[in-house]
Amino acid sequence: MAQPRKYENDAARQAACRKRRKQAQDALLSEKGLPALPGAQNIPGWPRWRKGLKDIEALMSIIEAEMETYQGDRSERWQEAERGQEFQDKFDAFQSAHEQVTECLEIW
Repeated sequence: MAQPRKYENDAARQAACRKRRKQAQDALLSEKGLPALPGAQNIPGWPRWRKGLKDIEALMSIIEAEMETYQGDRSERWQEAERGQEFQDKFDAFQSAHEQVTECLEIW
């Protein structure tokens, strides 16, 4: 006996598949504490770029907090060692970039 059709046509089946994939992707991002992916490809110019910068700034805030936690979890000996100093240099560069993005958002 044949199974009854779940979708009326291929287009409906594909639309349902895209919807399920989007929901799964959003659930995965929210589990990791990340914002949803931007959906502003159709918005022209400045509003799209402003939204992109806001998304970047949000991700940079998350990364900066994770880096601070990572460094805080390490021993004082590790922080004073060469690897700790390398990490601190990278962290300082990242903080500088984050500040520049934040300043750029204030201008826009």
